[in-house]
Amino acid sequence: MTIGVIGFVVTLLLTVFLLDRFDAYGEVPIPGTGSLHLPAGEVTVSLHTQVISSPTGGGLPVPPISVSVTPPDGVANPEFEESVGMTTTVNNDTRRRLWRVQVAEAGDYQIATDGQVGAYIAPKLAFGKPAGRPAALWVFPVMFVLGLAGLVAPLLAGRRRRPKMQTAGTVADVDDQQFVPDGQAIRIQQLKTITALRDSGALTEAEFAEEKRRILRGH
Repeated sequence: MTIGVIGFVVTLLLTVFLLDRFDAYGEVPIPGTGSLHLPAGEVTVSLHTQVISSPTGGGLPVPPISVSVTPPDGVANPEFEESVGMTTTVNNDTRRRLWRVQVAEAGDYQIATDGQVGAYIAPKLAFGKPAGRPAALWVFPVMFVLGLAGLVAPLLAGRRRRPKMQTAGTVADVDDQQFVPDGQAIRIQQLKTITALRDSGALTEAEFAEEKRRILRGH
């Protein structure tokens, strides 16, 4: 259960700080011009700058910025959608998503930027990939749930096995049917759960085999 929590936090941090390709396709200074090769599909546009200290409160302030993207001949203009995201700061390097852009066709696009950025250090517009959701992000919460179920289930089973007491204080006869098989029903349910997770792709075959061995060992 503890491993599940730690793994989830580590994977989340890796996604934010290492796997976020916010500048995958290049950057253009503000103000300035540049030519970037953009793929077809969704592209994010982020304000990227340097700061002396991490922004607080509402995050990195967004100044008035304008950007124009000229497509190759015969290609439709990209469609901009305002999408202001959270501020991410690493070692005084900070960024904040401003737009999502739908690009019709891959090609070299001419980009021009302008804005009131006198108070910013080396401001640029970064063009990159949308942040993905790695499959591992869901594996660790599943492990946490399975571990929690394994912890709670024996407690519930123990309560059910307690004999009923007579009013005079003597132990009453307990029907054998009131006893729950020693963890068998719980293990069966856990096996069904991890099988469904494997079939849905949340668990790999190796992770499924490891969880299955753990359940069958009763840990």
